[in-house]
Amino acid sequence: MMMEFEKRFDAIERMLLKHCKKALTLEEVAIYSGLSQSYIYKLTSNNEIPFYKPRAKMVYFDREEIDVWLLQNKVKTNIEIAEEANRHSAGINKSN
Repeated sequence: MMMEFEKRFDAIERMLLKHCKKALTLEEVAIYSGLSQSYIYKLTSNNEIPFYKPRAKMVYFDREEIDVWLLQNKVKTNIEIAEEANRHSAGINKSN
């Protein structure tokens, strides 16, 4: 019971810490994003995720850049697509 409490407390502590920190480690980005550490490492190796490498082995990530990266390539909802089509149709009708 106590070990479960300690695990949960550690998880909460890490979550709070990551929201206060600007620079995150690879492990923190994995927790923050829900992606595995190995996948994030692969993304850094392929330069597919923004990261910083101030020393030879240490890799850091800017939390705000990770947020932008995670939210890229938004998929529009059906309502957004319909509204866009209506605006486009209205623009064509005005020009006629």
